[in-house]
Formats: sequence, structure tokens, C-alpha cells
Amino acid sequence: MNSEQKTMSADASVEGLEKKTQELDVKDTAKEETPQGKKDGSEEENEVVENSGEAKSKKKKKNKKKKKLTSIDSSYPDGVFPEGEWQEYPLEVNSYRTTSEELRHLDRQKNNHWQDFRKGAEIHRRVRHKAKSSIRPGMTMTEIANLIEDSIRSYASADHHLKAGIGFPTGLSLNHVAAHYTPNAGDKVVLNYEDVMKVDIGVHVNGHIVDSAFTLTFDDKYDSLLNAVKDATNTGVKEAGIDVRLNDIGAAVQEVMESYELELNGKTYPVKCIRNLNGHNIGDYIIHSGKTVPIVPNGDMTKMEEGETFAIETFGSTGNGIVLSQGECSHYAMNKGAENTRVPSERAKGLLSFINENFGTLPWCRRYLDRLGQEKYLVALNQLVRAGAVEDYPPLVDVKGSYTAQFEHTILLHPHKKEVVSRGDDY
Repeated sequence: MNSEQKTMSADASVEGLEKKTQELDVKDTAKEETPQGKKDGSEEENEVVENSGEAKSKKKKKNKKKKKLTSIDSSYPDGVFPEGEWQEYPLEVNSYRTTSEELRHLDRQKNNHWQDFRKGAEIHRRVRHKAKSSIRPGMTMTEIANLIEDSIRSYASADHHLKAGIGFPTGLSLNHVAAHYTPNAGDKVVLNYEDVMKVDIGVHVNGHIVDSAFTLTFDDKYDSLLNAVKDATNTGVKEAGIDVRLNDIGAAVQEVMESYELELNGKTYPVKCIRNLNGHNIGDYIIHSGKTVPIVPNGDMTKMEEGETFAIETFGSTGNGIVLSQGECSHYAMNKGAENTRVPSERAKGLLSFINENFGTLPWCRRYLDRLGQEKYLVALNQLVRAGAVEDYPPLVDVKGSYTAQFEHTILLHPHKKEVVSRGDDY
């Protein structure tokens, strides 16, 4: 190789080195720009996926945000609430009532009275919808009770319990326990998948109480029991009316209820009416008032009358069909006129005054006293029960190992028709 060729080769090497250096500089610059500026294809794709994931996560969090319940009045600013299901009266002697303009006029005069019931019924429907969509196995009874009762308080939005709100403690009786169980403070009972839970909810507006109940299960093996009781309750509702004898309603209910049976774990159980549980009159601020509506024939020839309100409820059981009082008491109510009862201690006197001021004759439970700041009241409470000022309502149970179910509606006996005010799309 001559000297000229060596010079040309050296020049070429220098040019090549400069070119490579420029290429490396360009790459380095591109790398430095990548975090702040341009990104290669894979990095752009990763960021899109990450951003999409973040957006979904934010959306989920947003969807999980609890919707605050507002007063039912905001949905009905004119104060006119949905009517219940209308049914004609069953007896031929009452056929004229449906078309009587005079009776319709009498009914319109009590419209504010009816609106209170309808408002309470609309709250009830919304609360039970929330309960059915929210209650799951693994929840404690206290969590379930608080869910239901806090919802009632939110929808009622009253500044005092006696104006509107909870009509009685929420019943959450399980399996062989048919009625009158709600958790006391410290209760650790948890709802299981195979439980049969009676959910008994009361809502009142100005003392007009809507009393309606359903049975909640997660396992469909109990469907026949639930169908029996639902059918029996609807039969009682259909048979009820002005001038109808209470005994006749009981006979119709029993015939329907006891036509069902439940097959469970290879054994067949006849569904029995719980003979010593009944429907009842509802009075102003009084949940059990006057007449009882049997679910078996009992010889009571008393008639239902115009203007009365009734809770038509039936209970079915795979057990003995008889309930007894058993277990720790949670339900209480002050007896009418009890505010003047002589009691044995100042603490009992003070507690009675507190009960009268906050609940009147509406039923309540020990959790409500706890919530309002009452402490160390059990001795005084028992004194009030013994003195007859307060009635206690312990849990009502059939034989252990049996299953019980309940369905219930409130009906209004208008002059021209009856209104199943608590009726909903669910039952």
C-alpha cells in the first residue's frame, strides 16, 4: 500500500469514526428525551395500559362510593305518596261500597291519615330493597339491624323519633326462632348461608305504623316453606275486609298453609301454622291494638270494621307449630297510661320518663337506649317490667332444629275498598 492509499484510508477511518460517534450521540439524545418527551412503541403501549388500569380503578372507587340516602319527602315534594294495591271486599253484602260516591267522599276526608301510611310504606319498600341487595352471609346481626334502621332514619329525616321513623325494633329471627329477636349490645351472632331469617320491619309516620315482613334465605332448598307462608299471607289479605269474621280468615289461612310440605335432606316435613301467633289491629303509636287475626280457626266471631288497620301476618313451621318464650329479651314497649305508674326507685322513675319522652308507646329495644346514652339501666328496666309499666317481649321459639318463616302486610279498610298499603314488586 502506498502513502497516498494510507492517507486515504486514514481519512476514511476518521470519517467512519465521526459518523459512528454522531449515531451514538443521536441514540443517547433519544434515550434522554424518552422519559420526558417521545417514547418508543412498547413504552407508549405500556403507558396506555397503565392509564387504562388507573382509570378503571378510579371508576371502581367512584362506583363503590356509598350513595347517601335522602329524605323520602324530596322524591314527593307535593306530599302525595304512591297508593298500595287496591282490592275489593270479599262479601257480597259489601259490593255497593265500590261504587258509592258517599263512601268515597268519606274516604277523601281522611286523606292525610292515609298519606302517612303511604309515606311509611314507600320508606318500607325502599329499605327492604336495600336490605335484600346488601345482606350477605357473614354479616353480624348488629350490622344487619343497623343497615336497616339507619336507612329508615335517613328516609324519615325527622327531628324526633315520635314524628316519624322506626315503628318497632327490626326483627331478625333465625331458623327455629319465629319472632321478637333483635341483637342486644355485644351480640356476636353471624348470618350463615343455610339460615332462614325473618326480617320484620316497622316504619311509622305520626304514629301510623306500617308493619310488614318477609323471609330471607340464600339456599333454595327452603323455597317450599317460603311459598307456603307467602301464599297463606296473601290468602289472609284476600279474605280480610269489613264485616268478615276473624275465625273465617284463620280457617282460610290454615287450609292454604298446610297444603304444603317441605322436603329437606331426604325427609318430608308438613308445613304447619304456628297456632299461637296471629295478625293484629294496629292503633296510633300502638303496634298490637285490640283484635287479633288468627291463622287457624279459633271460634272468634268478631268482625273487622270500616276504618280499621290490620297487620295480616302468617307463620309456618317444620316443627311443632307452637312457640314459647325463650332467650334474652330485647323488645320492650311502654304500656298505655304507664307514665303515671308508681315505681320502686328514682332510677326507674327517671328511665320511665325517658322512655315516654323518646318512644311513647312505640316498641323499642335495648340498643336504642344505648344509642341515646343510657347506661346501667337493666335493674331499673326490670323494675318497670315487674311494676307493669313496661311490657317485655322475649324471643318466641319453636323446637330447636326446626325452620320457621313469616310474611306480613299492612291493610287499610277504607269505606269503599281495602288497600294493601305495604305491597311491593317483591311480595
